[in-house]
Amino acid sequence: MTSTAQAMAATDMVQLLTPDGELRQDEVYSPYLEDVDAERMRGFYRDMALTRRFDEEATALQRQGQLALWVPLRGQEAAQIGSGRATEARDYIFPTYREHGVALTRDVDFPQMLRIFRGISNGGWDPRENNFHMYTMVLAAQMPHAAGYAMGIQRDQAGWDAERLATEGTAVVAYFGDGSSSEGDAHESMVFAASNQAPVVFFCQNNQWAISVPFEVQSRVPLVQRAAGYGFPGIRVDGNDVLAVHAVTRWALEHARSGRGPVLIEAQTYRVGAHTTADDPTKYRTTAEEETWGPKDPLARLETYLRGQGLVDEDFFVQLAADGDEMAARVRREAMAFPAPTLAQSFANVYAEAHPLIREELEFHRQYEAGFADADVTSIEPQGDAR
Repeated sequence: MTSTAQAMAATDMVQLLTPDGELRQDEVYSPYLEDVDAERMRGFYRDMALTRRFDEEATALQRQGQLALWVPLRGQEAAQIGSGRATEARDYIFPTYREHGVALTRDVDFPQMLRIFRGISNGGWDPRENNFHMYTMVLAAQMPHAAGYAMGIQRDQAGWDAERLATEGTAVVAYFGDGSSSEGDAHESMVFAASNQAPVVFFCQNNQWAISVPFEVQSRVPLVQRAAGYGFPGIRVDGNDVLAVHAVTRWALEHARSGRGPVLIEAQTYRVGAHTTADDPTKYRTTAEEETWGPKDPLARLETYLRGQGLVDEDFFVQLAADGDEMAARVRREAMAFPAPTLAQSFANVYAEAHPLIREELEFHRQYEAGFADADVTSIEPQGDAR
């Protein structure tokens, strides 16, 4: 049986690093870790730790009233870092709104990611600089975009031979959650991608909860089984095992880039915290359930392996903690210094070109502001960069 056939047939979960820190071998996926040496493993841990520290700082900023909302990712660091580090710079990423770790792997600056959550921007970064698209707040809306983008790539690469596809080919990764899997957009994007053999990897972080709806209410079978219905491979992986996620994603990207079509990855993980800072998970989750996931923590798992193999010492963790604090302080300092957009800039962002109704409404607000004795009329004039 070929590796593609194995991936299409398998419903068992791929796990290469156990919660006890034992490294396993897998005929199909272990070869994709042959170049993952001690330095890269330490890099994986560092990425996950810094992402968690950023998440903690952003949560604190929201609780202090400095962010309108925040979407925590605690518990999902391995799924994001493992997959993000498997991509090439030429690949294009379509995230949802929780892929802060993936953003790190694409060199998106952490403070810029807070612009949209601070309510002063429609985005925060230029997606063309890092091939990392804007966050998508509407469930699954990014998935048809990803399929369409991949279809465009396929047409651009038409006529390329296998060797050129392997070395220069581009793939797309569409991240989504188990809640998004119930949206029609998810189904439609997979139909289009399958029909066109588009080079896209659909990466589902199944964190078990779509806000307050458990996954078993959304699907009676593992999500990965849907891939067979579309006619492309599906892989179920332990999403808290950064090494397994990395290997599986590299396999999937290689499959997509080579012209063999889409792949669905279901990464089994757990949202340790709230869905967003507007949510209270104690209303629908039990403490017993949460405690079962504690020993599966992705950082603790990799730390156990690194310590057991003598690949890190205490100085590594001390320095990493200091680096995390320094990063968090910079994030807070820069986020608090962002210039607020003016009223005119907010109106200008509604349409790409001038619109008579928008001009009329802006003029109404100008006159309204001018009606106050202490009005600062400059507050509604364009100033600075409010990207």
